[in-house]
This record gives sequence, C-alpha cells and structure tokens, in this order.
Amino acid sequence: MRKPAISTSKAVRPPQPKAEDALFDAYPAAVKAKLLALRRLIFETAKATRGVGALEETLKWGQPSYLTPETGSGSTVRIDQVKPAADQVAVYFHCQTNLVETFRELYPELSYSGNRAILLDVAAKLPESALRHCVALALTYHLKKKAT
Repeated sequence: MRKPAISTSKAVRPPQPKAEDALFDAYPAAVKAKLLALRRLIFETAKATRGVGALEETLKWGQPSYLTPETGSGSTVRIDQVKPAADQVAVYFHCQTNLVETFRELYPELSYSGNRAILLDVAAKLPESALRHCVALALTYHLKKKAT
C-alpha cells in the first residue's frame, strides 16, 4: 500500500477543525463572528509578513493563541472575549514586552488594557489597518530584538 504524499508547502492557513474550533462555537454569535474575523486577520497578516513563517494555532490559558514555532520570530498573540464584558473582545500580547506601549504611541485612538491587550467593541468595525500593523509587530518581535 502506498503512503499518502506529505505536503511540504509552507502556506499559512487556518488549521483543520480541532479544539480551537469547538471553543469558537461556545461564544455568543456576535463575539464568535468578531473573534473569527480577528483569527482571519492574524493568519492573513502572518502570511503577508516577511520572516514569520508558518503560524501555529493552539490554546493557551483557554484562549486561541498564535505562535511562530518555525522561525521563533514572534511573541504569542491571543484573542478572547473580555470577561465579564459580553460586548468586548481583546487581542492579548505578552505583558513583559514593550508591544502595547508601542501600540499606544502609534495608535492612541485604540482602547487598551494595561500593558497586555487591545480592547475592541463587538459591535464596532475592526480597525483593520492598525490591527494588522500591531499583529505584524508582535509576530516579528523577536526579529526586531535580535537586530538591535
């Protein structure tokens, strides 16, 4: 019996259904839609950002999390509903980085939670341009540190 061919493609795309998908299904419809839009934005940004490589989606602290294991280029990005606020979601970043501090300087119009998250209203339009830039900075955080 012939073994199936193994793909060597480095394409970045959302994974096949797994635990993270079940997690998204547990959210209220509006929150789920916003989180899935963020998920799509993160994968698209990773694909378009030089040096990131394949993106891995996993669960950390019960939240969908995005890592760069192939290149080690980035800091983990997580997304989740803000508890207990049913009308907000957040994009979380490692609190011991200067990422959120940098985002505040670049995008003072966004809402933040301390030094760890960008807060977004579920009913509002995503600030896509700003988010793409912030996610790209997070996914290349270690590359920038190595260059200095």
